[in-house]
Amino acid sequence: MEYVILAVVIAVIAVGAIAGLVVSGRRRQQLSPKSQAPVITAPKTTPQEPQVGEEAAPPTEEPRRTVEEVPLPETAGTAGTAEAVEAVEIEAPAEAAAAPEVEVPEPTAGRLVRLRSRLSRSQNSLGKGLLSLLSREHLDEDTWEEIEETLLTADVGVTPTQELVERLRTRVKVLGTRTPDELRALLREELVELLGKDADRTVRSTKHEEGPAVVLVVGVNGVGKTTTTGKLARVLVADGRTVVLGAADTFRAAAADQLQTWGERVGARTVRGPEGGDPASIAFDAVKEGIAEGVDTVLIDTAGRLHTKTGLMDELGKVKRVVEKHGPVDEVLLVLDATTGQNGLIQARVFAEVVDITGIVLTKLDGTAKGGIVVAVQRELGVPVKLIGLGEGADDLAPFEPGAFVDALIGD
Repeated sequence: MEYVILAVVIAVIAVGAIAGLVVSGRRRQQLSPKSQAPVITAPKTTPQEPQVGEEAAPPTEEPRRTVEEVPLPETAGTAGTAEAVEAVEIEAPAEAAAAPEVEVPEPTAGRLVRLRSRLSRSQNSLGKGLLSLLSREHLDEDTWEEIEETLLTADVGVTPTQELVERLRTRVKVLGTRTPDELRALLREELVELLGKDADRTVRSTKHEEGPAVVLVVGVNGVGKTTTTGKLARVLVADGRTVVLGAADTFRAAAADQLQTWGERVGARTVRGPEGGDPASIAFDAVKEGIAEGVDTVLIDTAGRLHTKTGLMDELGKVKRVVEKHGPVDEVLLVLDATTGQNGLIQARVFAEVVDITGIVLTKLDGTAKGGIVVAVQRELGVPVKLIGLGEGADDLAPFEPGAFVDALIGD
């Protein structure tokens, strides 16, 4: 039995060996000649960047110097240093931002005469209306009532209207004949008298011993106060004054930027502070800078206060008191919108109670405004109209001249 088992094992081993030989022979037959070629492994090298021209040539051995042969900077020749400096490309400095071009404002003398066409609407409602009524053949009571109504409609005011009508009635009665030229001369004389031909309308802007003249510009929101301050700077520069602007309106967004733009156009510096800052402090600094620079005039644009806000009106008084620590305030100009009529007179009364108004600036007189507001506001405050605004242009603010104003109202 043992011999049988041993014989079986030997047979199995023999069969396995024969099968292995057969498989190995088949594999050798399937191999191609290429696969049997020896594989040559190239030595690993660092990849090179593609090169052109002289750089593509094989490197040549360069002579090398020792440390002792290399010259130090301080012993190197000056010629080499000069060549090195010339080889360095020096960049030109960037051009500074161009400064805004300074404009030369139009002269103020006779400016109102040049702008008389802007009063055409007021001319139709007041001047030509009165001339038409006075030219009637018979001036009865109805006609005089129409004359009175025309004056009231033009915002002249009740008391000035009554005074003017009474003088006209007397002079027309004495005159007898009424040619167009005589009526125009008569009306002109009476209107100029009503406006106050002898009033001092000079804006006090001349430097004095205490320092520059200080001008406060006050008024409610929306009357064009900041714009008027900028235009007034142009008026003063046109008259040969040097000006510093104080942007004390810190409550209205962009008011300081607006004023600074006006100043840059005529070469006037603007003193400003943070938005919402203390207006009195900025006004104080503006006058201080004006004294240091020796300018003729400091213009201070105050916040556009609502005349119904007691606290804000008190703050306006504070601005004036703080500025007076440097010296007197020479002018307080109240800016009024000529189109507001009687409401403008109410504003004028309240401002006059807080600060001593010395002059009035009437803006927007070229629109639907009635020319008679000039008479009414002067009578209300007892101070003269010194400047009038007759448009949106930069040089449309004109010194008020009663004669030229009346001539524009009644026409040629």
